[in-house]
Amino acid sequence: MPARPRPYGARAAAALLAGALLLITAPSAPAAPAAPAGARTGATAAAAPDAVRVNQLGYLPNGPKRATVVTTATTALPWQLRDATGAVAASGTTVVRGADAASGDSTHLVDFSSYRGRGTGYTLTVDGRVSHPFDIRADLYDGLRADTMNFFYQQRSGIPIEASLAGGAAYARPAGHLGVAPNQGDTAVPCQAGVCDYARDVRGGWYDAGDHGKYVVNGGISVWQTVNSFERAKRAGHQAALGDATLRVPERGNRVPDVLDEARWELEFLMRMQVPEGKPHAGMAFHKIHDAQWTGLPTRPEQDSQPRELHAPSTAATLNLAAATAQCARVFAPYDKAFAARCLASARRAWSAAKAEPDVLAPDSDATGGGAYGDARVGDEFYWAAAELYATTGERRYRDAVTSSPFHTSADVFTPLGFAWADTAALGRITLATVPNGLAAADGARVRASVVSAADGYLAAMGRQGYAVPLPADGYVWGSNGQVANNASVIAVAYELTGQRRYRDGALEALDYLLGRNALGQSYVSGYGEQASRNQHHRFWAHQADASLPNPPAGSLAGGPDSALQDPVAEEKLVGCAAAKCYIDDIGSYSTNEVAINWNAPLAWLAAFAAER
Repeated sequence: MPARPRPYGARAAAALLAGALLLITAPSAPAAPAAPAGARTGATAAAAPDAVRVNQLGYLPNGPKRATVVTTATTALPWQLRDATGAVAASGTTVVRGADAASGDSTHLVDFSSYRGRGTGYTLTVDGRVSHPFDIRADLYDGLRADTMNFFYQQRSGIPIEASLAGGAAYARPAGHLGVAPNQGDTAVPCQAGVCDYARDVRGGWYDAGDHGKYVVNGGISVWQTVNSFERAKRAGHQAALGDATLRVPERGNRVPDVLDEARWELEFLMRMQVPEGKPHAGMAFHKIHDAQWTGLPTRPEQDSQPRELHAPSTAATLNLAAATAQCARVFAPYDKAFAARCLASARRAWSAAKAEPDVLAPDSDATGGGAYGDARVGDEFYWAAAELYATTGERRYRDAVTSSPFHTSADVFTPLGFAWADTAALGRITLATVPNGLAAADGARVRASVVSAADGYLAAMGRQGYAVPLPADGYVWGSNGQVANNASVIAVAYELTGQRRYRDGALEALDYLLGRNALGQSYVSGYGEQASRNQHHRFWAHQADASLPNPPAGSLAGGPDSALQDPVAEEKLVGCAAAKCYIDDIGSYSTNEVAINWNAPLAWLAAFAAER
């Protein structure tokens, strides 16, 4: 792991400071609606999961099909795969795996990958215990691909959310933060005292997580993964699945791939955060914009009456802007040359500004009203931005910035925990490994080999565990599910580079973990699985706090187990939990159950990969 504070601490600290406010201002929670038949929620789910853990959505006919069984049996047990009629479709015996360090469970493995039948309502029976039902079908991930991307549409700021696009009237809402009372922004947002003496129009973009803040460093990695998903699909010949009129976005029918339309909503906001010419720090990017004080739970976006503030520019935010807009220039060029040119101009300005002010750091202490997103090391962002600019332009100055960076030869670019918003060098490495460029042949080969080696490390970690998680046993940090998805995407890139099936299987098996094959038997993706998260921390998708509001829409990923127990609900309900079980489906548990754009982005990336056929 990197010898630096984990990149989750800044947001964690902010949320801890806000925890008391959230709990005080939230109304008494009414009873949640009845769960679907067979489902369990909240603390019950954590206390009594089923013993046969499967991907509750299902499996691909030509993919891996594995399950984990919790049992203290020391010898192999018989298993039966039964179809919807109860007939035995396949059978075999388990493989004893023994103790799983992260969960404390004793486990066996069931592998029914050789079964190639298709259908719905399958169950797996082991030693008299029966799994949740699941499907085996080729189009298994089509719905998840669409829903995980629709998450970003519903997180849009500054635009009305339409019922026809959002999945029903419960999710429709007026535009938030357009300066319409009681909102006070985001069309003319002043700086914090002492930062600047003017206001900026910073409307649009995506709300970051369960709050109403918008953060350049988290927006940068999230929009990069969204655009990279399309760029990877295009190389694989599957871009049509993310093309025009494939997603539920208002820009359908404009001859631009829908995934790029969604990304543009965030990219336009990021460019609005750039300090204009003629002002101090011109070309830099303001670090973030959010409320002056934390809002209570729940608070609909259009009803937020807090004043909004721009926070001081930072080098990290500026380099996120440079990287994201350089990638934009490359990928948007075939569809909108004018926008691509705007992106490239912004990227160049941001790069030059960051070079001129390389050590303007965002502090961890700036955590009132929003997450701090402090970052004391920006060499990784310089490497990432240089890689994107070089891949897009081929210019020598950017190549030299790449090859002179210590991150270019660093063995720590891919860590066991994985990349994140504050550890972005891996993004540059992935771009250099996959986008044609002018690196020397030996250097390019080394870059590609480093990605494959990282994937091998993640596969090895999966092989050591009862639940096949691409994380170390001590890797259950704030946002652990996002780390699972990030590492799975590296495994998928290794498949692109090598064509070796084991990498495809590994990426798909990581999805199994997120969808129910885990220590809690919990699907962490709302709307997918009989025992799926449904009370994620969010100020509008807040049914548990206010029965007039909806639960999170299908396709929203919960943050996942966090062994540090960093909110009052977790501290009360999860004392003594094994690391992989430190999760509760409660709206108050923001450290385990919040949603965030940087967790849904890699899930959407993975869903698009898994849906290809």
